[in-house]
Amino acid sequence: MGAFDYQALDARGKTKRGVATGDTARQVRSQLRDEGLTPISVEPVREKGSGRSSGSSGSRGPRTSRTKMSSAELSVITRQFSTLLNSGLTIEDALSALIAQAETHSSKSTLSAVRSNVMEGLTLADAMRQFPRTFPDLYTSSVAAGEETGHLDLVLERLADYTETSHGLKQRISMALVYPFFLILTAISIVVALLIFVVPKVVKVFDDTGAELPLLTRMLIAFSEFLQQWGLVVLIAAGIGLIAFMLFFKNEGPKEKLHGFLLKLPGFKKMVRTVNSARFGRTLAIMVGSGVPLLSSMKASEGVVSNLVMRRALQKAATEVQEGVSLGRALQRTGRFPPLLVQMVTSGESSGKLDEMLDKSAMAMERELEARIGVIVGLFEPIMILVMGAIVLTIVLAILMPIFDLNTLIG
Repeated sequence: MGAFDYQALDARGKTKRGVATGDTARQVRSQLRDEGLTPISVEPVREKGSGRSSGSSGSRGPRTSRTKMSSAELSVITRQFSTLLNSGLTIEDALSALIAQAETHSSKSTLSAVRSNVMEGLTLADAMRQFPRTFPDLYTSSVAAGEETGHLDLVLERLADYTETSHGLKQRISMALVYPFFLILTAISIVVALLIFVVPKVVKVFDDTGAELPLLTRMLIAFSEFLQQWGLVVLIAAGIGLIAFMLFFKNEGPKEKLHGFLLKLPGFKKMVRTVNSARFGRTLAIMVGSGVPLLSSMKASEGVVSNLVMRRALQKAATEVQEGVSLGRALQRTGRFPPLLVQMVTSGESSGKLDEMLDKSAMAMERELEARIGVIVGLFEPIMILVMGAIVLTIVLAILMPIFDLNTLIG
């Protein structure tokens, strides 16, 4: 029995969208008609961007969700799943409860397909592996370890903590970056509006004087005229340039060089290392703590390291660990990870508490990252005020200087 996304019309002609289970799309259509609905489309649940058209034939390929579940949804569902299993429910019953209280179509669709796969005999981990965009390797490997050890509820509880912490950190970083972005956008908009709409009207007063205007005023007028004539072209060119830049650095070679440059750039180097090391430490902690072998944990943890240079270093460290080198020593040899992480890993290996040490190091690096971002944002506001003040002062001076020399200009 599989899960199918459907769209149907009710008796009032309104479109209804949902998820139904059945052996074939034809059976689901029959169920919908029995409920008084007119089917429009019935498609097997499959992943967005999978490139395989399900049509409505009921073909039974790998079922993956057409819409990716958000990290916030995954965090809430993982916590609820852990609670339900801890209360004594079976996996199937817990999934049924989660489906019943799912608030979005994406989560309901994904969970329905997972439950269908489980009912067909797949393990929970294998059922979740059909949804790689929602359940990453970290998640499915931890669930597989929990199923093998019989502590799935505890593993899900750790995963819930992990997803909540990761989502919270992303939100805090995003919120910290939103304010500077809108401040810059507002400042640029105000300056451009002054130059295009205000300055031309003010300086027009001096056009008939016949006298030479001050250099600053002439420069301001020239820049204003340039923006009026070529501003749209410059904006379009900047947009095209940005798109070309993004497409170029999507290639692995240029992207790796860019990431290497960021690791050498003062001010960015420590932040990039801290962000990626915190992600790696947090991910490795949850996997090792769930009982996943170290090498498998390291391989799954590579995905959360966004900097390609650091990812290559991590792959090299994994190779050395496979050859018998300790994790702490292997990370130290790469020279890409902070000393704090290396020391905590070494301590965890010697004490047998690697997951706890990794978790503590991740927390310390996350606090350091948040403090650094707070300092940057705190300094950004007064710097932007000074820059805006200097720009506005320049515009005002360029307008006032001819007024101060008005008698001379008239004469």
